[in-house]
Amino acid sequence: MQEKQVTLGGETFILEEPFLVLATQNPIEQEGTYPLPEAQVDRFMLKLRVGYPNREEEKEIMRRMAGGEPISVQQVATPQAIMEARRHIAEMYMDERIVDYIVDIVLATRAPAEAGMKELTPLIEFGASPRATIALAQASRAHAFLRGRGYVTPDDVKAIAPDVLRHRVLTTYEAEAEEVTSDDIVKRILATVEAP
Repeated sequence: MQEKQVTLGGETFILEEPFLVLATQNPIEQEGTYPLPEAQVDRFMLKLRVGYPNREEEKEIMRRMAGGEPISVQQVATPQAIMEARRHIAEMYMDERIVDYIVDIVLATRAPAEAGMKELTPLIEFGASPRATIALAQASRAHAFLRGRGYVTPDDVKAIAPDVLRHRVLTTYEAEAEEVTSDDIVKRILATVEAP
């Protein structure tokens, strides 16, 4: 993923930009699949939780998939437009106080006692890596961009932080025994770390 290339049979193929990897993880049927090592999981920018569809969505899925007709796919953006949006997002203004806020959140996953959450220490096996800091900054900028702003707010950080951190905060056996998830820990950190 990071190298943006694929090697098959000893031959390497460079993948053109824009490059994106999507993966699904089904917690019910894991036969034939294997958990990824933490270092590989950390390379995914976001981990989104997708629940079951509601009634109307379920009906629409049935109509589209059980009808036997080919599904119409329409282009909504060009590769050039995606690259231009990426450029705007990368150049978006982020105040130094927001930078500090992001770093404080990530550091709190590693050393919760130093952030005033000593009770989280026995629940966290490993905190978020430096890659999480980068991903949280990028995702916060993208969140602001999608809302039509040219700057990042603390609300952008709070809105996207669970998706950026849930797969990067690894819980202990004690947390599992107490039914505390990484989402619970991230929620607590966001409620405690002071926003600018």
